[in-house]
Amino acid sequence: MPRVVLASTSPYRRELLSRLGIQFASMAPAVDEAEEQAQAADPVALARTLARRKAQAVAAHHPDAIVIGGDQVIALGAEVLGKPGSIPAAEAQLAKLAGQEHAVITACAVAYGAQLEEFADVAMLRMRALDRQEIARYVALDNPIDCAGAYKIERGGIALFDRITAGDLTAITGMPMLRLCAVLRQFGVSVP
Repeated sequence: MPRVVLASTSPYRRELLSRLGIQFASMAPAVDEAEEQAQAADPVALARTLARRKAQAVAAHHPDAIVIGGDQVIALGAEVLGKPGSIPAAEAQLAKLAGQEHAVITACAVAYGAQLEEFADVAMLRMRALDRQEIARYVALDNPIDCAGAYKIERGGIALFDRITAGDLTAITGMPMLRLCAVLRQFGVSVP
């Protein structure tokens, strides 16, 4: 079976991939995300480009491995929301999303030799109306400063929503596993 490398140090993506029971290495890709964000035409294109660039950057150093790159973009209309990085910024993002529907775009690129498979999943999430106290309580609970959109849906963040429309719920937490499993099988990886 070919070696698998995750072109990410995200604990969320590592946890999702580890569910498959396969051995894999995890490496940080050398990709300038800010440069891509400045040039992106739309949020889906941005997520796909970043996933592809991450996979290709790591694959250049591991040409015999199956390399998985991923990226996730939170979009409120055409506005892309990044990782807040601080409690006040997290609270501001949640206030902006409260009562609104937004897109969670999760892209994946899998490089293996000369082959490259790319795909993206778009989930639509509607956050319920929130007041300042609810926002502050939630931020204190999950400390979501390292998550775009300022929520951890796999934890207490689920309570922030009143509707989720998704084809693959794992995509919301970092990687579209349904399609990824199919691509890994296609490339010779035994997954359950």
